Amino acid sequence: MAIEKQIEEQVLKWQKSTDRRKKKNEPPGPVITISREPGSGGEALAKMIAEELKIDYFDRKIVQEVARSARMSEKVVASLDEKERGLLDNWIQFLRTSRYFWPDEFVHHLTKVLNTVCQHGNALIVGRAANMVLPPEETLRIRFVAPLEYRVESYAKESGLSKEEAQKKIAQEESDRKSFVQKYFHVDIDDTSYYDLVINTRYYKPEQILEAVKALLKFKKMPARRRFDPKPEEA
Repeated sequence: MAIEKQIEEQVLKWQKSTDRRKKKNEPPGPVITISREPGSGGEALAKMIAEELKIDYFDRKIVQEVARSARMSEKVVASLDEKERGLLDNWIQFLRTSRYFWPDEFVHHLTKVLNTVCQHGNALIVGRAANMVLPPEETLRIRFVAPLEYRVESYAKESGLSKEEAQKKIAQEESDRKSFVQKYFHVDIDDTSYYDLVINTRYYKPEQILEAVKALLKFKKMPARRRFDPKPEEA
């Protein structure tokens, strides 16, 4: 119920921001996707970035729960106008035929939800292979990594587990994430071609990482208007 209330509030927020942008003829704000190795501090960094940039934060749990509920997914997609929904359907069809996504109802809803968030803009999405399904020219795709020893120590400290237990948890989470991406999207989660920036969090302070993200947002040219249709050469 809590997530349903969050979604209702988000839809209302989107409606207000869309009306405001149309009046001022402004494009949607930036979209950032975050992928992270367990123990790299990725979620804390993602929250910090979203707060500093004043953009909406969508964590893995929210996206997953909405995608698993056909009712909530439809409510999210309904926040788009008719033309935008048509373009969204075109983009999903393109993804299916060009990347051979697993024909699964959950993946179908997941793809629609992620792309709806992208259409509204001004958002940061953590996990659920968002960087694999959103138009790369319309998102800033970041992955946080770190040496295993560092991640084990960080994970143990945050969770109160022993290092041995932390290492087992990390191994299981890594396996689950890699399996999810490979099964549904036929992609290696470690393939750097699906990211604009890969940061080793062992060697940089949070404020330095934030500055790097801000700099990339300035330099990556995103379309003034989002279109969910493939480029001619990709069709």
